[in-house]
Amino acid sequence: MAVEFSEKAEAEFKELVSRYPNTLAAMLPALHLAQREFGWISVEVMDYIAERLEVPPTRVLNAATFYTMYNKSPVGKCHIQVCTTLTCALRGGYELIEHLEDRLGVKLGETREDGAYTLSEAECLASCGTAPMFQVSYSDGESEYFENLDDARVDEIIEALNAKLASLPNPREMH
Repeated sequence: MAVEFSEKAEAEFKELVSRYPNTLAAMLPALHLAQREFGWISVEVMDYIAERLEVPPTRVLNAATFYTMYNKSPVGKCHIQVCTTLTCALRGGYELIEHLEDRLGVKLGETREDGAYTLSEAECLASCGTAPMFQVSYSDGESEYFENLDDARVDEIIEALNAKLASLPNPREMH
């Protein structure tokens, strides 16, 4: 299947590009839009964005591979990224990962076999005052931050995420 924006995403793309002085400046938001539309940023998606922005494909490849917020492979419906930078590490970030691994049945860096969850480590999510914390990126393009976490609060969040799973698109089926 050829990569192509939906009608809604196409309208958003055109509006987005119109806000910038040149198409290169629109690359990062265009990649965000593409990730929301296609679930992840494959080489095929990078080529599509390059063509649409009329920039060399290597420019898109460089941007997509430099920034960790772009998923270069399919992730779960809920992508949990735990901050383990100094403050979060000192306040239990790695213990939080161990609890999540036990609770979700997935190891750090993996996606659960049913496609529900991906667990990864994040480099600084800019919330040192409320450490430890994690970000959940949903396959519908939304995301949330959860702060001041302990095992009990994580368990509550997981229950809420489990209830939300059925309403989320499966990134493995998005392109």
